[in-house]
Amino acid sequence: MYPKDTKPKFNNLKAKKASSFHEFARSTNDAWDIDEEEDEDFLGTPAQTSSLPSGLPSSSIQNQLQNPLGDTEDRVSHLPSTGDPDLQHARKEDVNSRVVKSTSDVHLNTSSVRSTLQKQPSLPVRPIIPLVARMSDQNASGAPPMTVREKNRLDKFKQLLASPNTDLEELRKHSWSGIPREVRPITWRLLSGYLPANKERRELVLRRKREEYFGFIEQYYHSRTDEHYKDTYRQIHIDIPRTNPLIPLFQQPVVQEVFERILFIWAIRHPASGYVQGINDLVTPFFVVFLSEFVKDVENFEVAALPLDTQRNIEADSFWCMSKLLDGIQDNYTFAQPGIQNKVKALEELVSRIDEDIHNHFKRYEVEYLQFAFRWMNNLLMRELPLRCTIRLWDTYQAEAEGFSHFHLYVCSAFLIEWRKEILSMVDFQGLLMLLQNLPTIHWGNEEVGLLLAEAYRLKYMFADAPSHYKR
Repeated sequence: MYPKDTKPKFNNLKAKKASSFHEFARSTNDAWDIDEEEDEDFLGTPAQTSSLPSGLPSSSIQNQLQNPLGDTEDRVSHLPSTGDPDLQHARKEDVNSRVVKSTSDVHLNTSSVRSTLQKQPSLPVRPIIPLVARMSDQNASGAPPMTVREKNRLDKFKQLLASPNTDLEELRKHSWSGIPREVRPITWRLLSGYLPANKERRELVLRRKREEYFGFIEQYYHSRTDEHYKDTYRQIHIDIPRTNPLIPLFQQPVVQEVFERILFIWAIRHPASGYVQGINDLVTPFFVVFLSEFVKDVENFEVAALPLDTQRNIEADSFWCMSKLLDGIQDNYTFAQPGIQNKVKALEELVSRIDEDIHNHFKRYEVEYLQFAFRWMNNLLMRELPLRCTIRLWDTYQAEAEGFSHFHLYVCSAFLIEWRKEILSMVDFQGLLMLLQNLPTIHWGNEEVGLLLAEAYRLKYMFADAPSHYKR
């Protein structure tokens, strides 16, 4: 699988198995937390980085490594998804050979807090690939002219949305196979439950909810430097530059400030969970989709050029729609993240029924599902897929009943089986783990996501109503 001169070397990789979820969480460090002393090892030359692949969980490398950000009871590593250079969709150049510094110039009231936030992580440079743009098609190869079928679908959406009372069930039915770019923002607002089906009430609801959000900003945001909240804000401030670090849009200071406000307000309004690493990813699809109402090439657009009212509306709508999403999966982020533990266990039991060969292969080489599937559940596969694919995936999740919780399990199962051949070809623990944390999806588009969803639906149809749902 690897050329002789690039085969990664591993030191003490097969770490002691975590005896509990808490032990696993404590031993896992966020992959973007790079101290200055570690920069050279982690982001050095290709020869240097081969000894420490970015896709490996830090628990497998340094089992006793402590998170420099403090308590990690409710946090586990979120590693950047990069294609294995020797697999089918290989990247053609070393992505770690150069580094850039991310910027986030947020000025705080207290100099002491400001000084702790000055340092930002070094981020690897990747080839420029349209991760967000051309969302009307979202295939990496570009958007072809609209077909007659696509035009008819768009007309059907416009007809539904123009109705005095939109038939939400009919809207879900048409959205399952993808939502046209032109109507995706309004459709997402409706399917998320943010906007009412009654057309006459929508403007009033939008105005009221946007005012309510900025009322929260006025009421609470100044408290971000208070003793009670400063750790929460500090973690958010550190995580924001790591959110889609390869897309220029998300490195703009004005955009990072928007994300900081959204996440901080959500955290203090949901004290049962507070802010947990991974929630920052869930803002991005909403922000991009609502921005696309005003901009075609969102990937490189300077958001500061938009009128202030437009910026504020995008921010408020992103907050409320993210909140609606999290309402359905909040147990993923409460203490010890029980929702994720249950979903990972369910995935293991489901895969044991769907594909016994893969399940036994993992057992043979002592690969724990938690070592790769935690991130799949915590980040809803956002670290495994390009953002353009996540947006298409979320069309279906919002159309499907309990899409972000229940149906996501079947999508993860289908996603794992997609790599069956590659998984079974790996005959060692480290090779398996490196593959599973660096699946080569960088060139995926609508076609691949459509096939993945079709397989997930088939699995749901076969297993969801079985008497012993997951268990064999």
